[in-house]
Amino acid sequence: MDVLWIAENGGPRPDNAAALAASKGFLWIDADADDVTPDPEAWREEIERLTGEHLHDLHLQDAINPVHPSYFDNTATYEMVVFRRIVTDVPTSETRIPGNGKTGIPLLASLRTQPVSFFVLKHALISVRHGHSTTCEEMKRRLAEQRGEIAPVERRERSLSSIGPLGRPPSGPAELMLRLLNGMVDKYLALRQPLTLQLDRWQRELLNPNGRFRNWLALLDARIVLRRLENISEEQYDALSELRDAAMDRSDDAWGSGAFDHRRDALLVRINDVMEHVNRVLSHARRMESSVENAVQLHFSATAHRTNEIMRILTVVTVIFMPLTLITGIFGMNVDDLPMVHERGAFWWIIVGMVVLALLLWIWFSARRFLETRPYRVAEALARKAGLRAGRSTDDTLM
Repeated sequence: MDVLWIAENGGPRPDNAAALAASKGFLWIDADADDVTPDPEAWREEIERLTGEHLHDLHLQDAINPVHPSYFDNTATYEMVVFRRIVTDVPTSETRIPGNGKTGIPLLASLRTQPVSFFVLKHALISVRHGHSTTCEEMKRRLAEQRGEIAPVERRERSLSSIGPLGRPPSGPAELMLRLLNGMVDKYLALRQPLTLQLDRWQRELLNPNGRFRNWLALLDARIVLRRLENISEEQYDALSELRDAAMDRSDDAWGSGAFDHRRDALLVRINDVMEHVNRVLSHARRMESSVENAVQLHFSATAHRTNEIMRILTVVTVIFMPLTLITGIFGMNVDDLPMVHERGAFWWIIVGMVVLALLLWIWFSARRFLETRPYRVAEALARKAGLRAGRSTDDTLM
């Protein structure tokens, strides 16, 4: 468990609740769920000694529950926010290989989420996370840079972070929590780019008239992950919406820690900004799912068109050869009364007549547009159009 003291003027860290209430600043208590699970009572007693607030039993159970969905609740002394963050640092050993032997997108093959619970008190922020959180570690490093304890990193490394340099320390526990939530939501950017590129490749393969798409299991996994991502984003948005409503409905006799009373307008702006980021993730997941659905439908439409073209050609060939087969069957009968049977050169006259009849039928079918020189014209046009559209979306994503 890490205990950080955040104050504009610095000073020693308070060691108990009375000193914390008299000081100008707040504590950030960051704990791993594995440290809390062995002895929750001892951990809660330590929290009560440092902050003077008693965490409820059900909230403590929710904090150490690894499958708890995004959630918001408040009491007379604190607000609780459970936020499921997307784990983007999936180990290589956990990359899922579909049954067809083709490896999917590493981040997409096994999308994982982990809950992070925040307890917002008046003078403290308590975070209980499951597993390693790069956002929390990055925030600790930024706070250390702001205090001058460590040297700032180079600019090229800063561009990889979801938390920018801090011009000033957070003004309170609520602002610190919102900054952490914003960084966790922005981690989706690491997943969006490879997902978009891979789906664009699959769309080109689906609409390629000369190829055969075989990566159906990976495409199915992508659709499942997009739906999971959509559900996760909806839960996150609902939890943040309840948090915003609780912050806006604050009154003198309302329940809560009072952490949202200071700089309420600025905090509401930050809450709306985080909600806008979550809504952007939700919209992108829905747009990508719709794009996959449309590509699959175009694939089956192009396949059906190719089948119809092939059947049309086979039908025309069959119709052309039917009268020829009838003629050969008639003259193949062992009857002496057939015309031209005993005449010299009758065989060649019959062959010439059959060829002329076949050419006339072919010309007639061509005039009626029953034949096309390029039977896959529509499929190729669909593939070319989808390729151009996918290229534009890829350029927009990279920009």
